[in-house]
Amino acid sequence: MQESVLTQEEVERFHERGVLHCDFGFAPELLDRIVAEVEPLYNSSWREQPQAPTRVQDAWARIEPVRRLATHERALNALEQLLQRKPLPFQTLNFPVGTTQLAHSDTIHFSTIPAGYMAGVWVALEDIDADSGPLIYYPGSHKLPYYSMQDLGLGAGYGHYPGYEQCIQRLIREHGFEAEHGIVKKGRAIIWHANLLHGGSPRKDPARTRHSQVTHYYFAGCEYYTPMESEPDRLCYRHPVWISEAAAAAWSAKPGPRSWPVRALGRIRRLLS
Repeated sequence: MQESVLTQEEVERFHERGVLHCDFGFAPELLDRIVAEVEPLYNSSWREQPQAPTRVQDAWARIEPVRRLATHERALNALEQLLQRKPLPFQTLNFPVGTTQLAHSDTIHFSTIPAGYMAGVWVALEDIDADSGPLIYYPGSHKLPYYSMQDLGLGAGYGHYPGYEQCIQRLIREHGFEAEHGIVKKGRAIIWHANLLHGGSPRKDPARTRHSQVTHYYFAGCEYYTPMESEPDRLCYRHPVWISEAAAAAWSAKPGPRSWPVRALGRIRRLLS
């Protein structure tokens, strides 16, 4: 392990609450470059239709500042402190506005064997307040069981995701979890545990932006799979492309037309193999 970034009190707070606010000292110029360079990748209608879901997945493969933020040394060191394994960044999501997404646990999308070795780091690329649809999360909810679709009486596959969301809303009510919001200044990061329930709160001002970046991390020494697509006797395993300069270079060097964003990763994987 490298430099200790977090205090012991912060480590304990993360494990008790499942969420931790951090200041890693991200350079404002880096955050501004991410906003400027990712914006052309968004659907051109996002300003005219601010209620429509808008995101860019895996911009790290061709936007160098996105990759730099995802692999920032202090963030990696903090994650290693928290889970005592090497963190492996594998996905970025960039947003120009709040998602208004209902609460979910990342473990339904990204799970590990052994369980719990995944985390998300959300970074505010501008000041976020209550009117811009901040992140919403439920401290302590990470202590719930790691629910599969079958545990909730649902079938596998994303066609059942609305049913999953309603089950999560019921669990929040039954357990009395209290919501907190990510109202933070530009450059602040929020780390969440793999099983923390979180989503996006409604945007009070639809004209407001909420530029942010999420990076998802697995940890070394695990197997990786997608519970949403799995059956009890058939796990849908993942074979992640780890975010790195080499992977980004492989993408840039590929000639010809490039599909974006998801299918690009298959090409990167083949080029690196």
